[in-house]
Amino acid sequence: MTERADLEILLASPVPLVTIQTFEEERTVELVKSIAKKLDHPVAKWTITDGLKSLTKHAQFSANDLRLAGEDAAVSATQEASSSRDPETALRAIRNGSRPGFYLLVDLHPFLDEPVHIRLLKEIAHACEKNHQKLIFISHELSLPSELSRFCANFSLSVPTPMEIGRIIAEEAAIWNVKPGAARIRADKQAVTALINNLSGLTRSDVRRLVRNAIHQDGAITADDVAGVTSAKRELIGQDGLLSYEFDTASMSEVGGFANLKQWLSRRQKSFSAAAQGRADRPKGIMLLGVQGGGKSLAAKAVAGIWNVPLLRLDFGVLYNKFFGETERNIRSALSTAEALAPCVLWCDEIEKGISTGDYDSGTSKRVLGTLLTWMAENQRPVFIVATANDISALPPELMRKGRLDEIFFVDLPGASIREEIFTIHLNKRTLDVAQFDVAALATASDGFTGAEIEQAVVSSCYSAQAEDATIGTQHVLAEINATRPLSVVMAEDIQRLRDWARERTVSAS
Repeated sequence: MTERADLEILLASPVPLVTIQTFEEERTVELVKSIAKKLDHPVAKWTITDGLKSLTKHAQFSANDLRLAGEDAAVSATQEASSSRDPETALRAIRNGSRPGFYLLVDLHPFLDEPVHIRLLKEIAHACEKNHQKLIFISHELSLPSELSRFCANFSLSVPTPMEIGRIIAEEAAIWNVKPGAARIRADKQAVTALINNLSGLTRSDVRRLVRNAIHQDGAITADDVAGVTSAKRELIGQDGLLSYEFDTASMSEVGGFANLKQWLSRRQKSFSAAAQGRADRPKGIMLLGVQGGGKSLAAKAVAGIWNVPLLRLDFGVLYNKFFGETERNIRSALSTAEALAPCVLWCDEIEKGISTGDYDSGTSKRVLGTLLTWMAENQRPVFIVATANDISALPPELMRKGRLDEIFFVDLPGASIREEIFTIHLNKRTLDVAQFDVAALATASDGFTGAEIEQAVVSSCYSAQAEDATIGTQHVLAEINATRPLSVVMAEDIQRLRDWARERTVSAS
């Protein structure tokens, strides 16, 4: 069914309250007006600036309505509008006037914590069957109080399909072509296709604005425009701070070891690309479990790098909010944002900190987990999850079972050959001549070190050599290794327990 048909069914239903959370206010109002015209329903709109005003000839609000709402004397049309700017006065006018129809309440969300407003809304909802009044809340941010939730239905505007995006591009190109003095627009077919793909997931108004900006820059659609639009889309996606766009992705050549993971990803790269175009089953995601500093975060970045898709990092610190119900809304918003940027990799770093269920969070973690699991089951967009975790005991079994994620990889302490590879990577990264180092001796001396600890040994040895005004050599790195107590020694019992657990339950990443 179409978006319009879905909303029409909802507005024709007996549900008294409807919420539409969107930035596309103008389009939403026009959509409701067109449905109301078909159903022969009057429409009125309230805003804090204009008060309660009719959008159709059916629903004029008189001075008498406002007197019923609490005004003592007759008022002029100007005074009427001014009085109804107060939310309480407007809601009383709707309730007392008993006029049937649709009432659009635009940006009422700052006033929804007032007890008198909640009571008035509840009374209007109770009288819905008799008065046939439907309140439609429109705002970029909506969360009705729990007392009103049983009267409410939520509606989400759809994002444009690739065909609709193509139509918007054609419309904007046609507008440019009839512009006085403008040369006919030049469009590269390949760039137009890439532009359509990069605009997926955005609202119609954002799509139109970005396309118009791209065309008006030089009267053409080229590969340069695609890059500019992609950058603008990243800024739109990251405005709420829940997700951070990670520009610093890695290639697998920058990751030492992980042979099994590299092979696994290589075999699924074409399937993920095909899934992005709706032509194949979609790889869902992986869990990277292992020792801290073992390279899980670097591997997560490499997944996005090797598949050449954006990398989004979910920040659980921003996700959790002290206000009841806000955290669940935040996770839904973050997941919706990831869908908008698909195809992409969603990196849930240290996921156990966000969904481990405890006794002190009023069930918030359980609700976040439930929201995440539902989304994982129902999401049809090509969003590949890479979840990293250090503590398996804190993870709920619902997340770990097959079907939620494709595989659980264990990132163990690197063996001697992998340590040699990691040393080579970090020496090359700092433009040091690997041939001048005894990499085999370094690998032997660093038994039990993680990748992060190996990197730090190289960094510290550079500092030491610089302090001595000497050329860095094997002896400097060995000295740093010998001065370090690795995590495998400091937390030997915990790490051994984790390795024992993972031996028969996970797939080795290396």
